[in-house]
Amino acid sequence: MSATVPIIPDVTASFQRIIFIPFDHLNVDRGALKDANPKTDLVLFVQSKRMCAGRTWHPEKLFFLISSARHFAALLEERGFTVWFLEAENTPEGITQARGHWGALPVVCAEPSSRRQSAQLAELGVQFVANDFFVTPRELFHTWAKSQKTFVMENFYRAQRVRLNILVTDGAPEEGRWNFDADNRLPPPKEYTWPERLEHHRDETDNDVAATLGYRPTTTWATTREGALRQLQHFLDYHLEGFGPLEDAVTLDEWSLHHSLLSPYLNNGLITADEVVAAAVEKYQAGEAPLQSVEAFVRQIIGWREYINGMYWFLGSDYRELNGLDAKRPLLPLFGDSSTTKMNCVKQVVSHVEKRAWTHHIPRLMILSNLALITGTHPQQFLDWMRERFIDATEWVMVPNIIGMGVHADGGRLMTKPYAAGGAYINRMTQFCKGCQYDPKKRVGDDACPFTTLYWDFLDRHKDEFVKNHRMARQVHGLDRLTDLPELRVRAKEVLAGLDEGRI
Repeated sequence: MSATVPIIPDVTASFQRIIFIPFDHLNVDRGALKDANPKTDLVLFVQSKRMCAGRTWHPEKLFFLISSARHFAALLEERGFTVWFLEAENTPEGITQARGHWGALPVVCAEPSSRRQSAQLAELGVQFVANDFFVTPRELFHTWAKSQKTFVMENFYRAQRVRLNILVTDGAPEEGRWNFDADNRLPPPKEYTWPERLEHHRDETDNDVAATLGYRPTTTWATTREGALRQLQHFLDYHLEGFGPLEDAVTLDEWSLHHSLLSPYLNNGLITADEVVAAAVEKYQAGEAPLQSVEAFVRQIIGWREYINGMYWFLGSDYRELNGLDAKRPLLPLFGDSSTTKMNCVKQVVSHVEKRAWTHHIPRLMILSNLALITGTHPQQFLDWMRERFIDATEWVMVPNIIGMGVHADGGRLMTKPYAAGGAYINRMTQFCKGCQYDPKKRVGDDACPFTTLYWDFLDRHKDEFVKNHRMARQVHGLDRLTDLPELRVRAKEVLAGLDEGRI
């Protein structure tokens, strides 16, 4: 990308600090830039070759990260900052190179979003300021978590509502209910007209980045704050009202439904949690959106998102490597190529990821993660795949979501039960089963749904452990009613072998 890299700034300038900006700290009012001075602070970006080539990143994700950072660097220059957008082998080398030009200046950065980068920068002597890209400071979450016997997100969420004074009056929830989750599980509607999606057209910087990557990006994702704000407004105007009831549905004709598509911008700093929540609440207060949907959206932002970030830092550095179910199966071929499976639900979902590096939370949890769970896929291999293929996947997001929720590799520290399901759930909540060659009602036989077969096989394999779990005991005892359990075990082996070979 040498054609777009700015020249080295004037080394005669009198700087007092180097402010290092990771690619997920793109906000002038947050982190280390909050009190920055254009006259005395040099702003440093490091485009690490390790970041670009160290993993098999989805090109859409790589394009989004790099182009967003380049746009943000240009914005800072417009505001009078001296910016060095440096390409280096890795981040430490880039910071060392900057110090080589300007001497032993202090390097300042907001607390990084991953344990690895925190350790890396601390070893270099980088000074950290508080990470205020979240509404919950890490110390505050740590205090909450230490006081809990079990880490129930709902308890955290309600405390958040009160602490932040969101949709509450005198400590009581709006309309007397904290949670509308039970009402927000409608199946896919028939003959429903979805609003048109917002497209983001590419500018010169986008085109330069795309050309260097040798990739033609979609028009799904913005790479500037202005674009992120347009996406927010589009969601508020056309999707917020219907978000709640249909947030768990999955359709054939619409890949994003009423989901906001804001997570990439929240995760790289272009927009912030407090501003999107305030905008949604304002819609409710103006009578322009129902509480059912606004509460659901608020819960996703100040509840689940903040909870996951807090748990990432609370659970410790070893949490990422847990494998409580001793799952050892290599990553299935279908995760790398949607054409290697005949399962319509998996084929469709993986093809969406292949196209735009995104699908919403139910396909992630109940199709992709569910499949990894019930097939016994190695949790760290699946974690790496999710981390690399999704545009909004960061380390802090994916480690608790996958290790704790997705594949239950933590033995129940985060979630008290594994999120395993058979074909009946997929048939009820999605439109994928119609036309699929596999029957979600069948456990055995060549046309039995692999999810149905493997769900029962998963319970059978882990029954001694799960029967002790009060939330799983009933499902485990369901094995006693299966008259075809011997045949199911045989079919499960056939299905697993077929998945390994890319023919099921």
